[in-house]
Amino acid sequence: MKPGVDYIGISTVFICHDGAGNFLLHKRSDKCRDEQRRWDFGGGQLRFGENLEECVLREVKEEYGVVGKIEKHFPAHSLLRENNGFKTHWLIVNFIVRVDRKKVKINNPEKMDEIGWFKINKLPRPLHSGAKFTIKKYKKIIFSYVK
Repeated sequence: MKPGVDYIGISTVFICHDGAGNFLLHKRSDKCRDEQRRWDFGGGQLRFGENLEECVLREVKEEYGVVGKIEKHFPAHSLLRENNGFKTHWLIVNFIVRVDRKKVKINNPEKMDEIGWFKINKLPRPLHSGAKFTIKKYKKIIFSYVK
């Protein structure tokens, strides 16, 4: 059974920033489950027995090789979309996480082609549909982290 397809998947999404108005995104590789070659903030599936905060911090470490500090937790929302002819349903919980820019690296090269730091009004294209949705829905919160 596949999460998000056969049952509602639960994912934590992290919007990492450096405290100077720059946001970290990665370009998804061809080996990602969906939306390959699109830029995304980062995230991962909640594991059984894990709380949301543990999940997001584990995923930041797994993807970027750095310890993050949670600064904000957004309300959960559904992400409904179609991918490769299949309807998908994910429950998304977003976090703003501060990381040390000097320590960030590609820690999962199989799933990431590249990473980069961007101003929120100059993000790379194309963006992952979930990243676009999050920016639109939580624009005020995200822009409050812009210097």
